[in-house]
Amino acid sequence: MNYDLIWFGVMIVVVTQMGVITPPVGVNVYVVSGMARDVPMEKVFKGSMPFLYALVVAAIILTFFPQIALWLPNLVH
Repeated sequence: MNYDLIWFGVMIVVVTQMGVITPPVGVNVYVVSGMARDVPMEKVFKGSMPFLYALVVAAIILTFFPQIALWLPNLVH
């Protein structure tokens, strides 16, 4: 399919990060909620939403401009 494996790996990491901060999985949110018992889980989920939006924007940018993910590895070669 002619995808660069480094770009694919970066995209997998970004999408996985989206998955661990959103319900129903939300592993990171459950950990934070468990550590800060006085903060309700709903507030922790709401606090993670700006990061979700940033990850969605990053995934869109990396989809249309894959050179961004490949710039540093190509610089080393």
